[in-house]
Amino acid sequence: MGSADQKVAIGLMSGTSMDGIDAALIETDGGASFTAIAATSIPYQSAFRDSLRAALGHAGPFPALAAELTDLHVDAVAGLLASAGMSAANVDVVGFHGHTIFHDPGNRSTVQIGDGDRLARDLGIDVVHDFRSADVAAGGQGAPFAPLFHAVLAPEERPLCFLNIGGVANLTWVAPGANPAQDDVFDQLLAFDTGPGNALIDDWVQRHAGMLFDDDGALAASGTVDADVLEALLANAYFEALPPKSLDRTDFSIDRAAQLSAADGAATLSMFTVEAIRRSAGVLPTPPVQWLVTGGGRKNSFLLRELESALNVPVRPTEAVGIDGDALEAQAFGYLAVRHLAGLPLSGPTTTGVPSPQTGGRRSNARSV
Repeated sequence: MGSADQKVAIGLMSGTSMDGIDAALIETDGGASFTAIAATSIPYQSAFRDSLRAALGHAGPFPALAAELTDLHVDAVAGLLASAGMSAANVDVVGFHGHTIFHDPGNRSTVQIGDGDRLARDLGIDVVHDFRSADVAAGGQGAPFAPLFHAVLAPEERPLCFLNIGGVANLTWVAPGANPAQDDVFDQLLAFDTGPGNALIDDWVQRHAGMLFDDDGALAASGTVDADVLEALLANAYFEALPPKSLDRTDFSIDRAAQLSAADGAATLSMFTVEAIRRSAGVLPTPPVQWLVTGGGRKNSFLLRELESALNVPVRPTEAVGIDGDALEAQAFGYLAVRHLAGLPLSGPTTTGVPSPQTGGRRSNARSV
């Protein structure tokens, strides 16, 4: 498969949790070589978060919202460069994910808002964006997109699973021999969305407890799981389907828990996330010897305790093996931007279900937009 030359890249991620922008500065060859340089997170103001939430489930285009999102990403890059003592001239490429507002791969549609051309012009750096559309157009799920980068980061104790608990939860199973610089890497990976992550929990506590999220799972830990509601939530065809498969943040709702107390609802929805992940483990090629958790969910000790009990193997935040879980998703899109420059595939049959390894992304040249 080969690799690119070493490049300095910035990756930008606005995830389904809608908490803000993660920005990461890295150096990589797009193969197995990777060095983290710096990272930062920029929280969204509540008014902008509300605007994002209102756009979910709609194909847009929402030009004013996209423009504001792009402006915030410009600010995030400026802050990241300043903190690292670097300038735009030091950066080869930016990987700009944008924000997913609509995802329906069954109808070959996925929408991430954000203006890659204007970002490139304002930053003076080439930008790779629109990562998912080519995969979806070719018949893939368009998600998850971090598995190749997970293979770069994976420690030697394998097989293992990376588990990203963002708004939606997804896993990447990594075989002992997985190496993203080799042509057979997709034979050594399996990735898919397991079910809801933090999205339903966040929606619940915002509505019933006036909190943005359940801090450390404390509200859930104080409640009792309603077995009937949990069973009803799990009676969804998605959990019977084999991978590849992916979800939109809006595919599940909190309505079934409506009659529960704030604490019992938080407990039940948290266990919905846990049980969906436990069921997903049953389709993995071989059992993982460990699970490494990234995304906001890794900071929820209630979820981690229940996951370790359900999976019966160590479940640890990625920091336990020296990986920055706050920066990982942003780093992944910087890495994928470098792969795009080299014409290397970003997704494959075992990660998104696309029929063959698929390149993707669109490049906005800072000198011509």
